[in-house]
Amino acid sequence: MPDLAEAGSISVEEYLAGEAVAPVRHEYVAGEVFAMAGATEEHATIAGNVFALLRAHVRGSPCRVYIADMKLRVAPASAFFCPDVFVTCDTRDAAEPLAKRHARVIIEVLSESTEGYDRGAKFGDYRRLESLEEYVLVDSRSRSCEVFRRRPEGWLLDPVPENGRLVLQSIGFECPLDALYEDVVFVQTEAADTA
Repeated sequence: MPDLAEAGSISVEEYLAGEAVAPVRHEYVAGEVFAMAGATEEHATIAGNVFALLRAHVRGSPCRVYIADMKLRVAPASAFFCPDVFVTCDTRDAAEPLAKRHARVIIEVLSESTEGYDRGAKFGDYRRLESLEEYVLVDSRSRSCEVFRRRPEGWLLDPVPENGRLVLQSIGFECPLDALYEDVVFVQTEAADTA
């Protein structure tokens, strides 16, 4: 199969058919396909921690938690994304095996290569989901977490204090920031070593 990222503009149907056999994940935005990069240990550990915490919280409820391999379709943007973690509580998503459509919470783990996109264009596309109530950015390079909440007047930023608690009002969840960063060891940079 040709590399989807080199295929140029393709249809949604071509994208989904290619993804069914592709050895790596891709995101799709308005006919363009982008290969997903691998994750660092810190990134993978944080995403795993978030998934485990949220999965335990929603157990027994109509909500479901998905990790990076499940696609999220943002139809108004003609896009399919692979969020690091997301929660849907909409029963219509149970009938969608390939891609969910009604995320209530999306969590992205920031890295140097994705931070600008996750804060900018991708967040712009996510905001087009009527179901989305909270968007969380967790840094993989330092202890930093931000929650954006949908309000009638727009999106409100609520940073989590370094020793504070992550609160997700839309699903009644909270945990200490320490739980997100459990088993994460930050790699010191050369600049920090010379300081």
